[in-house]
Amino acid sequence: MKKHSKRRLFFNFIITFVGFFILSGITTTVSMLMFLHSLEISFDYIIEFAPITFINLIFMSAIFAIIGTIWKSLTVERPVTAINEALLKIRKGELSTKIKRRHYPSRFSTIVNNINLMTTELSSIDNLKVSLMSNISHELKTPISVISNYAALLQDESIDESKKTEYAKAISDSSKKMSELITNILKLNQLENQKIPSEIKEYNVSEQLCECLLNFEAQWEKKGIEIETDIEEDVFVISDIKLMDIVWNNLFSNAIKFTPDGGTITVSLTKGRRFAKIKIADTGCGIPEDQRELIFDKFYQCDTSRGTDGNGLGLALVKRIINITNGYISVDSTVGEGTEFTVKVPIR
Repeated sequence: MKKHSKRRLFFNFIITFVGFFILSGITTTVSMLMFLHSLEISFDYIIEFAPITFINLIFMSAIFAIIGTIWKSLTVERPVTAINEALLKIRKGELSTKIKRRHYPSRFSTIVNNINLMTTELSSIDNLKVSLMSNISHELKTPISVISNYAALLQDESIDESKKTEYAKAISDSSKKMSELITNILKLNQLENQKIPSEIKEYNVSEQLCECLLNFEAQWEKKGIEIETDIEEDVFVISDIKLMDIVWNNLFSNAIKFTPDGGTITVSLTKGRRFAKIKIADTGCGIPEDQRELIFDKFYQCDTSRGTDGNGLGLALVKRIINITNGYISVDSTVGEGTEFTVKVPIR
């Protein structure tokens, strides 16, 4: 606001302020004099008493007005100003802005608390966004570098056919890794924004588990892994069959990935009163206790996963799918012995 406008507003306020008190004093004085006259007090005494009454009333009115102004400033103007300044900062992108908690009236305290909670959430979301972009960039950097390096080597006409085949396979594997990463990011984003409608219906989970497990037969045979199953037949659950395919594929893939050559993977299915319980256990490296809940976070990978391919999105997808299909998932693990995932799927 310009200085001229501020000065004009100030003078208008002073004129209004003074005029109000003079008018209040005159009105109150006249009313008092009329009251005294009705009591048959002498006119000379009333005239003598009038100026004193007028001055006292103006003085008292001024005191009450000042008290009211201070009270209004403390209870209304100060919190409104603080809220307005905070909102302006948030508008400029300062998402860590917080309004200091003072002894505001309850109506303003509620607003202040809500704004502080909002900025905390916004700041958290912004940090997640930055972290997500950083993780995506990091995950894409490796396969892109591999593709670039091997593509450059393929341009050398002197290399033999076996090397060309090796380089071409490396490029193909890196391309698949990039494609898988992008696909998982898109799926997870769609699930979190509920853009994939959940088609909940009854189906045979016993058959689904067997079919998904057989899809990995070549992989477990290559590593000499023994598969032990205890799958109850014809167990029907109420869930989304396509989304649950993603769950089983991720859990089986992880079990095979982290189980050493010659290890064992155990798959069991039992039917309870309200849920079907599926357990997938391996004899792999295990997960440290302080990392068990973190494994469901996006892009999180345990220290024990070093040296294995992955992007840290599989279990985040699994967790999200289990949540939106009204199921439960838990993990039990011992470092050096193995890991067991337990999934509960509703049956009614």
